[in-house]
Amino acid sequence: MHILGIVALAVTLGGCATKYQEMGFTGGVAAQQITADTWRIQSRGNAYTGASTVQDYVLLKAAETTQAAGGTHFQIISAADASRASTLVTPGSSTTTFVGNQAFTNTTPGSVDTVIKPGQDVYIRVLKLPPGAAAQGVYSAAEIIQFTGPRVQRPS
Repeated sequence: MHILGIVALAVTLGGCATKYQEMGFTGGVAAQQITADTWRIQSRGNAYTGASTVQDYVLLKAAETTQAAGGTHFQIISAADASRASTLVTPGSSTTTFVGNQAFTNTTPGSVDTVIKPGQDVYIRVLKLPPGAAAQGVYSAAEIIQFTGPRVQRPS
């Protein structure tokens, strides 16, 4: 019965990963304009969000921001890992029951877990390239939206 409860909790919490949404208490993604063609894209996840999901959020937000600014491509100027780690300590417990003159003690050990909340900060430069122009080190906003967009989980 104890294992069934753990499995049910894991399934329930699996749906708690940060969705592609504006930055909020559980994380999200945001874009702030720095200069006429430079933007900072930030994404934060909670403990149930994978690092690759946060990276997808950054790329998708960069592509959407590029198109909204009238660009076709973007260049990543710099990127930084903004992940946060914290430690969760669960105390142990002991319960003693008496049956006649005998004492029975049941002990549950405590635990120490490290929780990682992934994050990324990326600075991009928005570019407007003519159709068919090839540039090294730039990403097509349309292609990022086409290929990354479908795998991004959005709020229902």
